[in-house]
Amino acid sequence: MDTRQMRCILAVSEAGSLTRAAEQLGLAQPALTQTLNRLEREIGTPLFTRTRRGATLTEAGLAIVEDVRASLAHADAAAERARAMAAGRAGRLTIGFVTHAIYEVLPRALRLLRAAHPQLDVVLREMSNAEQVDALAGGRIDIALLHPPVSFNAKVNEQRLGEDPMVAALPAAYEVAADGCVSLAEIAQHGLVWFPEQQIPALRSQLLGAIRRAGHQVQVVQDANRTLTVLACVAAGLGWSLLPRSVHALRHEGVRYAEVRDGADLPAFELSAMWLARSRPTFADAFAELLGPVPQSS
Repeated sequence: MDTRQMRCILAVSEAGSLTRAAEQLGLAQPALTQTLNRLEREIGTPLFTRTRRGATLTEAGLAIVEDVRASLAHADAAAERARAMAAGRAGRLTIGFVTHAIYEVLPRALRLLRAAHPQLDVVLREMSNAEQVDALAGGRIDIALLHPPVSFNAKVNEQRLGEDPMVAALPAAYEVAADGCVSLAEIAQHGLVWFPEQQIPALRSQLLGAIRRAGHQVQVVQDANRTLTVLACVAAGLGWSLLPRSVHALRHEGVRYAEVRDGADLPAFELSAMWLARSRPTFADAFAELLGPVPQSS
C-alpha cells in the first residue's frame, strides 16, 4: 500500500462519499474508484460498502484505518524531515560537555539553539575532558565543551567561553572560621579529591604547583573523573576538593562550599568550545555562534 492509496482511503472514510473525496483529492471520481478497486483486489477484501448514499468502511476497513492514518503521518514526517535536511534546517548535532558547562553555558545555548533550529536533533553526552578529545577526533561528537588546554592532530576551531575561580568543597560538618573561608593549609592537610592526571593534566599541575609554592605539601588522595563523584568522595570524608565557583548551583548532601582565603594564585577553571574546522558551515558552527563571539581557528 503506497501513500497515494493511503490518502484515498482516509479521504473516503472522512468524506463518506467518493464524489466528495475525489474533489478533496483533486481527482476524477473514476480514477479514485479504480484506485480503490485495485487496492481491494490486492488486499483480497472490500474496504468500503458503497451505496447511492455514500461509502462507509467495512469491518476490514475499520480494522486498518488507524494504522493507515499513523503510517501516512510517519511518511509525511519523514518527507518533511528530508526536505528540511536538504534545506539545512534539520539534522543531528552531538554535543559533548564537562559538568562545568551545565551550570550556565549549556542551558542558555540550548534554548537559543532550539529557537533557531527547532527541527534539529540534539544529542547530549556528558564526558570527561579526555573522553571528549577522543570523541571529537573520532567523529563521535560534533562539538566539545571542555577545559583547555588540549591538543588535536586535526585543525579545530576554539572558542573561549570564560573562566571560573576555584572554591573549596569540604564536608558539611567541618566548622569553618568566622569569615566563612578556608585556607590552603587546611586544604593541604585534608588532601585533595580531584580529577585524574590524564583528564586535565595542565590544570592539575597548575593547581598542585600553586599550593606548593604557597608553602604547603599537598597530595591527591583520591582520583574521581566526574564532579558528582568528587562531591560524593568529599561527603564521605575522603578529602577536600577545589572546583569551579559555579558548582554552587549543584547541591550535594554532606558537602559545603567555601572561598579560599589565600587562594588568589590558584588557577581558574577555563571553559572552551572546540569543534573540527570544515570547509562548509555545520551545525557545530551555528551552535558555537550561540555560545559567544566568532571563533579563531587554531
